[in-house]
Amino acid sequence: MTTKELLYVEDALGHAKYFQTKCEETASQIQDPDLRACVEQMVQKHQQIFQKFYGLL
Repeated sequence: MTTKELLYVEDALGHAKYFQTKCEETASQIQDPDLRACVEQMVQKHQQIFQKFYGLL
């Protein structure tokens, strides 16, 4: 991988982790069970995205 590609992967990892953290924080504050489940699915999706980018390394 080139330096530029590695920087892109690093940025992508940071963004995926940030969105995962924000979704986790939001889910913990939601009272509605259906809405909370939706946000928790987003947490899982961002975890998967993180793992895929991490796997590139």
